[in-house]
Amino acid sequence: MINEVQRLLYKEFLLESRQKQSINGIVLYLVSTIFVCKMCFRSLPQPAAWNALFWIILLFASVNAVSKSFMQDSKARFIYLYSLASPEAVIVAKIIYNTLLMLLLSLIGFGIYVVLLGGNPIQNIPLFVADALLGSMGFSAILTTMSAIASRTNNSFTLMAVLSFPLLLPLLMTIIKISKNAIDGLDTSISYKYLLIVLAINVITGVLSYLLFPYLWKD
Repeated sequence: MINEVQRLLYKEFLLESRQKQSINGIVLYLVSTIFVCKMCFRSLPQPAAWNALFWIILLFASVNAVSKSFMQDSKARFIYLYSLASPEAVIVAKIIYNTLLMLLLSLIGFGIYVVLLGGNPIQNIPLFVADALLGSMGFSAILTTMSAIASRTNNSFTLMAVLSFPLLLPLLMTIIKISKNAIDGLDTSISYKYLLIVLAINVITGVLSYLLFPYLWKD
């Protein structure tokens, strides 16, 4: 299975390198959205507003980025993958790839945010990095699974957004709380319980995806 995951990851990176317009479009979305925020605020907004805007922008960027996980694959490609790899390897590779993609978008979004808005209010950087890592994993696991389910319908993107929102809401509220603590410079130990909640959400979502995807794959 490890070899299958490695080969599938290589396939994902190879396809992304050949279709650069997708990642370029997401980066353009980040730049334009943050630039609009700069035009509205003119200066560094209040930390609470900075925090909320950052995660809202990243959430919509992640929906656009991860939605193509299964929706862009044709029926012929599904059949081809079905003959080559196990469904468990497919979903694990998709989640890992989307996690790495979300981490990249988080770093790019944070860099653009700091440059355009003219400041970095975060005082506890390690806590914010841990929050970004766990948040990226959560976004990836939830949206990848919902993309797999929605790809079987006609209105796939709309259905994915509807199915994902109830699952993303508790995750989003928790990571915003953690990043607020990081901005306020609170000790990392205060956020341990919130980090454990996000980790639990990620583990539960990942395990359910691993167990349920084979049934969806056979369909």
